[in-house]
Amino acid sequence: MTLTAIAIDDEPQALDVIRLHAARVSFLDLKATFTDAFEAIAWLQSHKVDLLFLDIKMPDISGIDVVKSLSRVPMIIFTTAYSTYAVEGFNLDAIDYLLKPFPLTRFLKACNKALEHKAVRNSTEPAFLFLKTGYDEEKVLLEDILYIEADGNYLTFVLKTRKLLSRQTMTELQQLLPADQFVRVHRSYLIAIHKIDKIGRQELTVAGKSIPIGASYDESVATIRARIAQR
Repeated sequence: MTLTAIAIDDEPQALDVIRLHAARVSFLDLKATFTDAFEAIAWLQSHKVDLLFLDIKMPDISGIDVVKSLSRVPMIIFTTAYSTYAVEGFNLDAIDYLLKPFPLTRFLKACNKALEHKAVRNSTEPAFLFLKTGYDEEKVLLEDILYIEADGNYLTFVLKTRKLLSRQTMTELQQLLPADQFVRVHRSYLIAIHKIDKIGRQELTVAGKSIPIGASYDESVATIRARIAQR
């Protein structure tokens, strides 16, 4: 199994370290490196990778805000010289947090965690999920999901015949759902592509529900159109 990745850091020397370390990790394919976070964001709109090595404190936009801006979020490994950002980083469901300067052994450990996460995710993309609802876990068939609405750290799963409330983030959920079937179209909404009834300029309709398209999610709609065209 291979991990594809890119790295974003405003310090060229930091990227040099990542490139050197990445060359020593046999299963890691580092596709590109960026000192300009906005160039990386634009690149990610048309390219998909498994993993993002991301500095947090950058001059024009923080790594935290980079993650929040992405419609499709890869696995994240934060790379920073500031340990004070660790809690916020893990609140975004980061795979790991590398404190500069980090040796190859620590870099490899983080990569192995990402590889294990990808393997688990690939093996847990069946036709169902178990959702934690209060003290219980309920089995939900993917084919029954119409759309998911986020409210803070809670998600409402709107199914064919009922609704379920589960405590998890949208980012956590995106890592579990197959990307060819579910797409995030707004910071608060993730929809089942095959349940879409209508695609408008600024909204989608799913089971009679009008769902807004976020200003930064045009690429998601393009993805939806492409997936529908392939069917």
